[in-house]
Amino acid sequence: MSKEIAKILIDINSINFSFDNHFTLTSGLKSPVYVDCRRIISYAKEREIILNKAISYFKKLNLSFDVLAGGETAGIPYAAFLSEKLKMPMIYIRKKNKGFGINKQIEGKFEKKQKVLLVEDLATDGGSKIMFVNALREADLKVKDIFVIFYYDIFDFKSSELSKMNVNIHSLCTWKDIISYIEDENIFSYSKISNLKEFLLNPNKWREKNG
Repeated sequence: MSKEIAKILIDINSINFSFDNHFTLTSGLKSPVYVDCRRIISYAKEREIILNKAISYFKKLNLSFDVLAGGETAGIPYAAFLSEKLKMPMIYIRKKNKGFGINKQIEGKFEKKQKVLLVEDLATDGGSKIMFVNALREADLKVKDIFVIFYYDIFDFKSSELSKMNVNIHSLCTWKDIISYIEDENIFSYSKISNLKEFLLNPNKWREKNG
């Protein structure tokens, strides 16, 4: 499954590579890769495959939840797609209270103590998920599982702040799967794949060498 997802993400340019003119990230730092899972919403055929794989994954792990919750903004369409296919209720979470009206951070109908699956497009070190988990728990909802399509999985999750919140990150594809696919298919030269592995192993050290 992971190899199929890796192929899709590369084919639709959700995983982008640039070994010569490196990408500049939002942080201003350089990177030979850029991940854009938002693109999936524009590809109906590929999106359907990914959603079906996600549902199969939920069933395989016997994940139990009452409500799907999309995180603002990229998680909202995927939570909506899954909600429709599963015929289950959905809510979405703002990054902060909207500041007017009844000042809600969570939109949609839910009941206290319900089990929630938090849905996002991707996760790097998981830090951005903390605000969503906190918001759900402050609303007296139970959340222990986070689902993303792509998970970097190159950081020590057990030492992260999110890990201390007693949650699990589930994904369909990681950098390990991407590396495996591009090696098997000989998509890039050995030197370029080695360069990518160096970056994923230690981004700061890679930047010292590559500017």
